[in-house]
Amino acid sequence: MTTNAEASGPRPRSFFTPTRIVIYGIIIVAALYYLLPLYVMITTSLKGLPEIRIGNIFAPPLEVTFEPWVKAWTSACTGLTCNGLAPGFWNSVKITLPSTIVSVFIAAVSGYSLVNWRFKGSEFFFTVLLLGSFIPYQVMLYPLVMITAQMKIFGTLWAVILIHTIFGMPILTLLFRNYFASLPQELFKAARVDGAGFWRIFFQIMVPMSLPIFAVAIILQVTGIWNDFLFGVVFAGTQNYPMTVQLNNIVNSVQGVREYNVNMAATILTAAVPLIVYFVSGKWFVRGIAAGAVKG
Repeated sequence: MTTNAEASGPRPRSFFTPTRIVIYGIIIVAALYYLLPLYVMITTSLKGLPEIRIGNIFAPPLEVTFEPWVKAWTSACTGLTCNGLAPGFWNSVKITLPSTIVSVFIAAVSGYSLVNWRFKGSEFFFTVLLLGSFIPYQVMLYPLVMITAQMKIFGTLWAVILIHTIFGMPILTLLFRNYFASLPQELFKAARVDGAGFWRIFFQIMVPMSLPIFAVAIILQVTGIWNDFLFGVVFAGTQNYPMTVQLNNIVNSVQGVREYNVNMAATILTAAVPLIVYFVSGKWFVRGIAAGAVKG
């Protein structure tokens, strides 16, 4: 004998609920708002100047050309020289790599010390670091010019590297300190009982457990240093300008015909490195933030 049992449980909800329509509508509008300028930049960089002069910036290119990209990289004028963005790219690499490595390492050791190896005056030291992360860079420009001039490195890449390393440490130390404070202290105490010292605990226990916060610190430093204009234009010297300064010189050039396609290609090339860093390590950035990067 069979019986017709009524289905139990909640009724399936419709996908197109008012709440979802509002949420997805806002997301789509926000995505279009941020993607539309990128679309215009890419399409403009692939057009020739005669097609750009027609005036329809939203139309796709009728004839794709990569000449603006080649010129932006190899022969666009960035001041008195016309060597494109290539020299500035390598200057930015020479600045970013050592500044990021040194500042992240020092900040990690400092944050680890402030949590697990407290010393006399550690709280005062942390307060000074915290205040230092909120000092406007412009306030320190003139003293830094005097200091780097006395050190005989003003107008060189070493001056920019030193300044980025110093200014990156306060906020990175805060991130590492808060992250290490969120880790179980029992691991540190057990390692101390087993006789492990400062560096052994740091490299064998703390570092393997802290890959997400290292990713956060590296992303912040790489993007901040790569996108910097102020320190590069003040301290690097005319022969060592980073990519952002050369981009400014290309876009704001007042001589000759304004080549919008070359300007757009140069802008995309300059922004490519931070975008790649975010796309490659974005999940680590989210994990680091969620795992305690901003916990106090």
